[in-house]
Amino acid sequence: MKIAQTALAGVLVVETTPFADHRGAFACLYDAHDLAPVIGARRIVQINHSRTAAVGTVRGMHFQNPPHAEMKLVRCLKGRVWDVAVDLRAGSPTFLRWHAEVLAADNARMLVVPEGCAHGFQVLEPESELLYLHTANYAPEAEGGVFCEDPRLGIAWPLPVEGLSRRDLSFAPIATNFTGTAA
Repeated sequence: MKIAQTALAGVLVVETTPFADHRGAFACLYDAHDLAPVIGARRIVQINHSRTAAVGTVRGMHFQNPPHAEMKLVRCLKGRVWDVAVDLRAGSPTFLRWHAEVLAADNARMLVVPEGCAHGFQVLEPESELLYLHTANYAPEAEGGVFCEDPRLGIAWPLPVEGLSRRDLSFAPIATNFTGTAA
């Protein structure tokens, strides 16, 4: 596994090299030893899978507040998505900046989204599927979110934003006095 730092501290891109032959392919999706510098003392406690049918659909931008803040490791198993992390960490030099990566079944990339960052994605191919590894269990009382088209974030979605859930539509724009979340 190759681990690359992005412009946002702690937001990482992990690349794996699948092995392919005439029978098909094999890829390591998670290796605790290789990812020890990323995971540290955390442990993966929940694994989720999502399937999104329509191109243009955006899911996000989601996070969990402390004490349930989580690191997410996100990989595309089928299709292609534009995956985004937004830095919401109080005092961070990249506060309110975002980073995006195309995750696809054929590029073997995974995005690491640390605690204090919001996560979301836009579907670029129909029936795209994502696998999420979480370092904290889902806690509904701790969930938070920011509106994906908030002008303060200025996320440059590659397609018109479509298919938002009621929850994602309910996220208010970031208040001008918002100073960040605790990681």
